[in-house]
Amino acid sequence: MRQTSTAPCSASTEGGRRCSRGVTVHISRVASLLPAGTPRFCCVTAYDFGILLLRVVLGLTMAAHGYNKFFGPGGLAGTAGWFDGMGMRPGKFHARVAASTEMAAGLGLAVGLLTPIPAAGFVSLMFVAAWTVHRKNGFFIVKEGWEYNLMLAVAAVAIAATGAGKLSLDYAVFHASGIYHYLHGWCGLIIAVVLGLAGGIGQLVIFYRPPAKQAG
Repeated sequence: MRQTSTAPCSASTEGGRRCSRGVTVHISRVASLLPAGTPRFCCVTAYDFGILLLRVVLGLTMAAHGYNKFFGPGGLAGTAGWFDGMGMRPGKFHARVAASTEMAAGLGLAVGLLTPIPAAGFVSLMFVAAWTVHRKNGFFIVKEGWEYNLMLAVAAVAIAATGAGKLSLDYAVFHASGIYHYLHGWCGLIIAVVLGLAGGIGQLVIFYRPPAKQAG
């Protein structure tokens, strides 16, 4: 028998919002169309769409940078020379690592899969970029400063803290498991910040050897 409910849905988003009153939910009909064990995406709100929009734009932007390092003008060889010139040697190794990390972190954030880990990739990449290339130019992006790096890193950490939302693979795959607890909230924030900074600082300590300044 079809069950109809006009009461507000009991499920809530990570932000604590509930469904609007008066929404009619044909529970049995909707549920019958879903395979057993499929998460019920009840009460998808503007919050979830907003997080989705932010994830996709940030993620695809980062992935595009990785793609450009592989296949843009000059290709991987040109990217390797750029890394050598800034003091990240061997340049070919760092070109591959940076391009691969940008694509993996970007796509991972876009689809919301293990979100704190792609967010950590953002932090690591942007920390290294800010320190090696943009730090000497000050804050503002119009002067090639580190403003853009900060915005990308902080936005990714914020997503790790709030969670990827219901329109994500995290929710679809891990919602019913204990892993989901670690993919948002304080756990997500700490994983993104600590893992990201550890990766970035470790890379600088091991590999970064800034070129000597030319006299005169």
